[in-house]
Amino acid sequence: MAVDYLVIVAYLAGMLAMGWWGMRRARSKSEFLVAGRRLGPAMYSGTMAAIVLGGASTIGGVGLGYQYGLSGAWMVFTIGLGLLALSVFFSARIARLKVYTVSEMLDLRYGGRAGVISGVVMWAYTLMLAVTSTIAYATIFDVLFDINRTLAIVLGGSIVVAYSTLGGMWSITLTDMVQFVVKTIGVLLLLLPIAVVKAGGFGEMKARLPTEYFDPLGIGGETIFTYVLIYTFGMLIGQDIWQRVFTARGDRTAKWGGTVAGTYCLAYALAGAVIGTAAKVLYPKLSSPDDAFATIVKEELPVGVRGLVLAAALAAVMSTSSGALIACATVANNDIWSRLRGIVEAPSDDHDEVKGNRVFILLMGLAVIGTAIAIDNVVEALTVAYNLLVGGLLVPILGGLVWKRGTVYGALASVVVGGLAVVVLMATHGILANEPVYYGLLASLAAYLAVSLATPATDAAVLAAWRERLAGRSPELASEPVTAPR
Repeated sequence: MAVDYLVIVAYLAGMLAMGWWGMRRARSKSEFLVAGRRLGPAMYSGTMAAIVLGGASTIGGVGLGYQYGLSGAWMVFTIGLGLLALSVFFSARIARLKVYTVSEMLDLRYGGRAGVISGVVMWAYTLMLAVTSTIAYATIFDVLFDINRTLAIVLGGSIVVAYSTLGGMWSITLTDMVQFVVKTIGVLLLLLPIAVVKAGGFGEMKARLPTEYFDPLGIGGETIFTYVLIYTFGMLIGQDIWQRVFTARGDRTAKWGGTVAGTYCLAYALAGAVIGTAAKVLYPKLSSPDDAFATIVKEELPVGVRGLVLAAALAAVMSTSSGALIACATVANNDIWSRLRGIVEAPSDDHDEVKGNRVFILLMGLAVIGTAIAIDNVVEALTVAYNLLVGGLLVPILGGLVWKRGTVYGALASVVVGGLAVVVLMATHGILANEPVYYGLLASLAAYLAVSLATPATDAAVLAAWRERLAGRSPELASEPVTAPR
C-alpha cells in the first residue's frame, strides 16, 4: 500500500497548497464568496459537476447498483436532471441577480422581509449536507489507513476547513477542478472498465444475476418519484448550488456550462450503477451495499491505480463538503448574523467582510466536524436536510421566479407551514418515510397560494426593481435588498 499512500498524501498536500494559493486571490467579498463572478465555461462546468457528485453519488451510487442493478442509477440520475433543469430554465436569471444567497433573492423579490426565516432553513440544510459529506471520510480513511471513525472525520474535515478558510471560493474552485479530473480518471476511465472486465463482461453479468438487475425501473416507481422530489427539485434551490451559479462569468456560461455538467452527471450515474452491478457478481454476499465500492477497489485494482481511485472517492466527498461548508458559512454570516448585528449596532464602513466570512467558515467547519462525530446515520441526516429544503423553500423560491402574484406573506406562510409539516411528519412517520416530503410540499404550496391571494399584491416598485435585476440592469444593488415603502 506504500504507493497508494503516496498518491493519497500527495493529493491531500495539493489541496492544502491550492488553499494557500487561493488566499492570494480572495481580496474582496466577491472574490472570496463567488470567485469574482468570472468563471469561464470549462472551469464552471468542472466545479459544478464536482460539487453535486459527492460521496453519496460515488459510494452510495455504487451501493445502489450493488443492491438494485442498473436502476440503482436513478438517485444520481435525478441529480443530473435537476442540474439540467436549473441550467436551462433558471440559471441565467439567477446569475443576473448578482446576489450572494438564496435569501437575498427572496428579499429582492418579496420586498426585504422574507430572508430571515428562509435563511435559518437554508442554514440547517447546508449544515446537514456538510455533515453527511464529512461523515463519509470515516469510510474512506478506514480503507486507507485503518484508523478509527472520529480521527478519520477530524483528519478529512480539518483539511477541507483549512483550504476553504484560507481562500474561500477561489480555493474551493481550484480544488474542485482537480477533484473533477481525479474523479473522471479514477471512476469513469479506470474503475468502470476494470470492474466490468473483472466481472467477466456484460454477458457474464447477465448470466449470473437476476433479470431485474437489468430492468431500468427495477428500483420501483415510488422510489424514483421520491428521488425526483428530493434531488431534482433540491438541485433547483440549494444555496450550495446557487452559490456556484453566482460564480459564472455570464448568462451563457451559467446555462451551457451547467448543461454540460448535468449531462456529465447522467454518465456518472450509469457508471456507478454498472460498477455496483459488477461488484455484485464478484462479491455477492457483502454485509452492506455501501461496502461495494471500497471492496472492489481494495481487492481488484492494482497498486497505484487503487490509490488514484480512492483519491477519486476522497475528491467526491471533499468537493461536496467544501461547497456545503462555504454555503453554510455564507448563509450564517450574510442572512442571519449580519441581520442580528444590524439590529444591535450600526453598520461600520471599516468592517472587513473577507475576514468576517473567513471566521464564519472556520466556526461552521468546527461545528460540522463536531456534529459529524456525534451523528452516526448518514442517510437519515441527508434525508432531514433535503426534506427541510424541498418542503420549506421550493415553493416560495420557484413561485417568486414564475408567479408575480406571490407575496411576502405567502412566502413566509409557505416556509413556516411546509417546514413544520415536514418536521411533524418525520416525527410521526419516521425520518426515512416518503410522507414528510410529499405532504410537506403540498402544505407549503397550499399556504403560498392561499395567503398570497388573500393579501395585497407585492408593491409595484419592488416588482419593477426585481424585473430590472432579472434583466441584469442593476448590478450596483448587488447586496442591498429592495424594501417596499412603509
